[in-house]
Amino acid sequence: MIALKITNIKQFMGKLLGSDAFDSFLLEEASISTYNTFLIDGHQNQEFYTSQEWEDETIRPYDFSEWKNIRPICFDLIKGTRTPSAFRFVLHLIPKYVSSILDKGDTNVEAKQVKAFVLNIKYDGTGLTLVTGTAFHTFLMDKSPDALWDKSVRQFLSQKGIAYEEL
Repeated sequence: MIALKITNIKQFMGKLLGSDAFDSFLLEEASISTYNTFLIDGHQNQEFYTSQEWEDETIRPYDFSEWKNIRPICFDLIKGTRTPSAFRFVLHLIPKYVSSILDKGDTNVEAKQVKAFVLNIKYDGTGLTLVTGTAFHTFLMDKSPDALWDKSVRQFLSQKGIAYEEL
């Protein structure tokens, strides 16, 4: 787990909300505080779907909503002349990308053992921080996936031209 401070918030927000830079993520939850606090639960709602649709992975491939589908809603809530007082996003790397992270290092951990590679994005009115996290289906002694995810996030930010400082 690492904590990173984003040094150019406006640029980061442009990438997060105004481009496809983070479209390899799913949204677990969002909280956006402007004139109201808006909460978005990224879990797919089973009652919305027919039982056939719920089981169809082409219609609903993940338990969480894809960031690319929720991004415009979040953008609409944040855009305007006034900066939000706070926001928080909990993103999960889309599962099909997990093995590519694990393949970059020396680990015996398999993708099916990783529940999620998580990226927490938090703005508190003064600064924006990113905190990485890794969740497993069971306890593992091997912490190399954590280090691989941390390294991948740093590389991702650098590739996207997003400036940060380690906290």
